[in-house]
Amino acid sequence: MSVEAGPENRAQQSLGTAAARNLATTTKSVPQMQEITSRWLLRMLPWVQVQGGTYRVNRRLSYSVGDGRITFVQTGERVAVIPAELGELPALRDYEDEAALTELANRCEQREFAAGETIATAGDVTDRVFLLAHGRVEKIGTGPYGDETELGFLADGAHFGEQALVSGEAVWECTFRATTACTVLVLSRADVLNLAERSESLHDHLASVSGLPEQRTNTYGEAAIDLSAGHVGEAVIPHTYVDYEGSPREYEL
Repeated sequence: MSVEAGPENRAQQSLGTAAARNLATTTKSVPQMQEITSRWLLRMLPWVQVQGGTYRVNRRLSYSVGDGRITFVQTGERVAVIPAELGELPALRDYEDEAALTELANRCEQREFAAGETIATAGDVTDRVFLLAHGRVEKIGTGPYGDETELGFLADGAHFGEQALVSGEAVWECTFRATTACTVLVLSRADVLNLAERSESLHDHLASVSGLPEQRTNTYGEAAIDLSAGHVGEAVIPHTYVDYEGSPREYEL
């Protein structure tokens, strides 16, 4: 005994009316499938015939240090910074005195900022470091016509104002404004100097950092390459040493 499949069980043999209407009434591209790479893309990619082996990406060495994110611990509503995480600040990089770092962490004052509230104003003296535990902060600068312009955003784990640790004359180069409710830990320069008077290791470390010449960098954190053009007569030829990463990424093919 055989049973003939009803119309409702038959596989679709043609386009549906909605799909046919779309194809008939619109300007369309070549049919695309997500599991097949477009042929035009394959033709545009810079394919190179290479031998099998290990290929190393020689990238320039970045001079931006202490740009990692800071980790915090939260107990109820109280937020504290892990002492060792203060080493993410450029001025405290490679500083390993646990007792001094612990005291600095304990001196951080927790503050709350509402959305739209200004945390630091451009032109004011930078006399404290801000550690952003939670929230989002925007950097506001001055545009070419004197209006406000957004320079970027900071999120959880970021920090700003670290130049206060090594210089008493630093000023804020831009305004920092909370775009959401923010929880911030504040470490004042006065507290750092007070501890440095009692901790010889911290005093010596900050002195050595402040004595280093400032390394000019480009927007990617690499050493800025000096260039000159249009000079007349004998001019000093600019020179820059370009270093590369000691352990670059490698790909095995």
